[in-house]
Amino acid sequence: MARSARLLGLILAVALAHAPAQAQARRGGVLATRLDRLLDAEPFNRALWGVAIADPSGHIVFERNGDRLFVPASNTKLVVAAVAAALLPPDYRFRTSVYGAGPIGDSVLHGDLVLYGRGDPTLSARYYPTRLAPFEELADSLRARGVARVEGDLVGDASYFDSVATHPSWEAYDLTWWYAAPVTALGFNDNSVDFDIAPGAAGQPPVISLAPNLGVVQFTNRARTVPADSARTIDFHRQPGTNVVWAEGDVPVDARPWTENVAVLDGPAWAATAFRAVLASRGITVTGRVHAVYDSTTYAAARRMDPLAEHLSPPLPKVLEPILSMSHNWYAEMLLKTIGREVRGRGSWEAGLDVERRFLIDSLRVDSTMFRLADGSGLSHHNLVAPDAFVRLLRAMRELPAARAFLDALPRGGEGTLRYRFRRAPLAGRVRAKTGSISTVNTLSGYLETPGGVWTFSIQLNNHTARDREALQRIDAIVAALGH
Repeated sequence: MARSARLLGLILAVALAHAPAQAQARRGGVLATRLDRLLDAEPFNRALWGVAIADPSGHIVFERNGDRLFVPASNTKLVVAAVAAALLPPDYRFRTSVYGAGPIGDSVLHGDLVLYGRGDPTLSARYYPTRLAPFEELADSLRARGVARVEGDLVGDASYFDSVATHPSWEAYDLTWWYAAPVTALGFNDNSVDFDIAPGAAGQPPVISLAPNLGVVQFTNRARTVPADSARTIDFHRQPGTNVVWAEGDVPVDARPWTENVAVLDGPAWAATAFRAVLASRGITVTGRVHAVYDSTTYAAARRMDPLAEHLSPPLPKVLEPILSMSHNWYAEMLLKTIGREVRGRGSWEAGLDVERRFLIDSLRVDSTMFRLADGSGLSHHNLVAPDAFVRLLRAMRELPAARAFLDALPRGGEGTLRYRFRRAPLAGRVRAKTGSISTVNTLSGYLETPGGVWTFSIQLNNHTARDREALQRIDAIVAALGH
């Protein structure tokens, strides 16, 4: 694509213009002394620190293990968001289409109704009045065309992506939860079901309801309500390969209500089931069953026809916001597969990761030994990135006009995952950064605005045994040291 070639050329020019002559630490001065003291103090003196800091001119002014590999956790999302902002049009929208696999006559579709997804992660209440609103739009369009009955099945077609919906390196426990939900070209409600939990009477089960309740998830409540001030130990479990879910453990009688989000198996069928419920509410009957397909040939002929209805997502900048501001894993993985499909013609992790690799190596001149990417979200412990690579990426994105959406999606202090950080003077309003956190890992990469210009930093803390709160305070102190 010509636009991509022009963008890549511009990125390369920016990256080379700001590349430091040598990626070596400048250890002298007050700043280095202050930072060394923070990095070497207990309880993190035995942890692994990776730090790279560039001044407004782009020179690396402090570095510790800047060219070494670290597990970046959700800092990984910086890569997929940057690549999407650079290579996809700013007005890019995901399309979800409805096709008929047969003729329509006398208000009847004689054939299957196909709901075809192209990786839209926004089919939920995050951008709409209700979680079913996008499907209501599609159903109303069908009704306007006179369709009142479908003599066939309702099919969730997920063939825009491959059929590998769960990343092989994600941990088994994580697969129960929304943040590791199946990554499918057609999905709904983050491919998750929401469980609202409140205490019951002491000795009785807590009150647990699920939404949307479409009859897909089989739920058993084995939990109990316990006296006030007891420990909250309730946990949710999903039987592997099924939508059989149960809760067990304790809920204190004085606990405040809260919500847990559990992943649903088979996202395309989940979405199609929701669509069927909406069709019924609009007076459209489907006589057949609901099922999903992942192969691209079964309904290829139907997809060559004009769609009966179509829904467009919000534009790309809106999709980047949950990824960078709220660190939404599923959005990041959906976007990674979309990049693979749009640029390489294959909606897979492998294709998306290949686009990311070429972007970093060819456009930013990041050495191939300074990163290894496994997924889009950073959930995998197999991701490895050097702090220097993040600084180079962030520097380039700040100079690229087409990347405005990337910068705008990064939260400032007090926003998103930084909502409790950098809220007070002298750093209030001056830090924009992406957080990261998984077991033994805390990270932060972004920008610090100063009167003399914008500093760029990447702070990677691995293999520590301290509490997360302590780790965040130490990382924030490092950023604060730059502002003095």
